[in-house]
Amino acid sequence: MSSSVDRMQQALAQLTEHFEQGLIPFWLSHGLDHVHGGYLTCFDPEGRPTDDTDKYIVTQTRMIWGLSALARVYPERPELAAAARQGVDFFLAHFWDPTYGGWYWKTTRAGAALDTGKVVYGQSFAIYALSEYTLATGDLRGLDYAGRTFDLLQKHAADTFRGGYYENLEPNWQVSAPGFAAGDRKSLDIHMHLLEAFTTLATASGEPVHRRKLQEVIDLILAKMVHPVSGCGLNQFTLDFTPIPAIAIRRTWNAERATGETIATPTDTTSYGHNVELAWLLNRAADVLGTPADRYAALTRRLVDHALQYGLDEVYGGVYRDGPHEGPALVRDKEWWQNCEALVGFLDAYERLGDPRYLEAFFKTWDFAHTNMINPVVGEWRQLLTRTGEVIVGDIGNPWKAIYHSGRAVLESIQRLRRLLAAPTR
Repeated sequence: MSSSVDRMQQALAQLTEHFEQGLIPFWLSHGLDHVHGGYLTCFDPEGRPTDDTDKYIVTQTRMIWGLSALARVYPERPELAAAARQGVDFFLAHFWDPTYGGWYWKTTRAGAALDTGKVVYGQSFAIYALSEYTLATGDLRGLDYAGRTFDLLQKHAADTFRGGYYENLEPNWQVSAPGFAAGDRKSLDIHMHLLEAFTTLATASGEPVHRRKLQEVIDLILAKMVHPVSGCGLNQFTLDFTPIPAIAIRRTWNAERATGETIATPTDTTSYGHNVELAWLLNRAADVLGTPADRYAALTRRLVDHALQYGLDEVYGGVYRDGPHEGPALVRDKEWWQNCEALVGFLDAYERLGDPRYLEAFFKTWDFAHTNMINPVVGEWRQLLTRTGEVIVGDIGNPWKAIYHSGRAVLESIQRLRRLLAAPTR
């Protein structure tokens, strides 16, 4: 037992140092666009800015969320709230569509619209970030626009016939074409991020309609998007929620990622990172809704056990990317975001269920990340490694990678370790 306590204390010290001496200083000193406002998010392996200065809704909102979350944790540091506020100023001025409402997908560095498509993935992060911003600063612009976005989703994206939400829409909110534009598909990914967004919106607003829609998304995910036998999250679906092999879709990370292992033919896979992320996000939502603490205990165990059995690398540590519903992983390189979410998911499962296997999985994931994924000179996580830890893509930031996964994982892990170390010994 003392060994576990010692290891938790060591991990807490390492995470805290990484957070306060690495992540926070890097993004405060590199991420703010002092010329145009908003954020720069593309950095090479040495942390130098690249020529890619276009601004995407995904990373602009993730920076707003991250800096707002930090401002709540460190209220004595007003520069964090100020950094979030200037990002909100840019976002409201340049990403909001004054004609149809909702948020553009991409602008130039100066804020000229480049892609005005309405992707629910991006709209969800706007809700998430702006709600967090109001919680951090009291600036009601955030909650106002988060509420407007929520209302637009109910009007234009909600599938009132089959349930859930259409995910890929054109600038005027018309559903996109089938195929690569994916107007004919739904996914766990986007519905999970709606769960995440509605949780924070409900926290900020207290509105019954936000709480009801949060519960609706939860119920839908549990009924339609988790495999009833293997316990893993499914990936993509037809509009009536029939599971189908996943494909790369326009305006998604898998379609835009630079390199890494691939599966030759479309395969019905699951993401170990999404599974553990879903588990801890469900538990967070239950806390916000005031549902019993053990409401999702059985599902948490199934999701985390699947990742533990098939996704965790018992030899080198860390978590693989993708695999089948049952059986060994198919894609064994290791990406930053899955390993970030695994940290929180394994530790959250241990805190709630007390199974020492989950704590050991947390240690194995953190040891791999601390040794291999984090660039100690720059202070941020590398994008992609081989199974054994060799760098495939060492970039520190890209149009999809900012402070969100890394910063949130470290923050959530620190908070859980502090609670565990303060609690009576198990």
